[in-house]
Amino acid sequence: MAGIATDVDNQILKLQERGMILDLEPEKVKEILLDIGYYRLGFYWHPFEINASHQFQEGTLFSNAVTLYYLDVDLRNLLLKYLNRIEINFRTKLVYYVSNKYKSSPTWFINPRVINHSYIKTIGKYYNDDFKRTNKTIKLHHSNNINDLYAPAWKTLEFFTFGAVLKTFKSLLDNELKLKIANQYGVLNLSKFINLFDTIVYVRNTCAHGGVLFDFMTPKGIALLPSISFNGNNRHSLDSAIKIISFVLKSISNERKNDLENDLNALFFKHSENEAIKEIIINKVGYQY
Repeated sequence: MAGIATDVDNQILKLQERGMILDLEPEKVKEILLDIGYYRLGFYWHPFEINASHQFQEGTLFSNAVTLYYLDVDLRNLLLKYLNRIEINFRTKLVYYVSNKYKSSPTWFINPRVINHSYIKTIGKYYNDDFKRTNKTIKLHHSNNINDLYAPAWKTLEFFTFGAVLKTFKSLLDNELKLKIANQYGVLNLSKFINLFDTIVYVRNTCAHGGVLFDFMTPKGIALLPSISFNGNNRHSLDSAIKIISFVLKSISNERKNDLENDLNALFFKHSENEAIKEIIINKVGYQY
């Protein structure tokens, strides 16, 4: 058996036995454990553990695990705001450039002269009865156009996830058209562009699904660009991924790029006097004060 559920009193006892200092009022500790959850908070006191038995380093404060948790929450919400701007912009550019090149094919995303066969074969994963039922615009289109198998691209892709939109882009047969779109973001190499947007989608999905960010690592190294310097040459860290987000954002709006950097600086500097959290921000996130 992997484990047995424990009540909040036993959870508190376990933390104390492992050496954690419960520096908040007992009722507040219980409230937090019943709000966030012992298991989820475990991701945030993990950096303070010193061995496989989950013993804590001397002086570990419960409040620091909670502070790290809320830093992660703030960071997710902050990044999602700017990632949403990139997602909308990329979707708009893809639909605009492809739809205007293939004006006679409004449903070009299932046209084998435009999109590769493997993508078309799997379109049912994205465009199915549930998709038509849950998106009012798509549902209305089919009500008014009962013979249409699909709504036009400018309606359809509006309701695709960021990941599905990127897959649509990757599946275009015309590499010159893909490069034309990549060039809008200041990237001249198609494989590097795809690497950058794979990274952005990965960060977006981590944020959207409540993933842990402070020790975030990309599965693949981020492509090198002449204008970007990665701290410590770590091309997997959250800080490196944020540099990519900032780079792409700049091509959309320099003001929003500045806003992102100012918001991040403000968030991280808010924790600059807490040495335990500051060390995690530097060593795990990769941010340099």
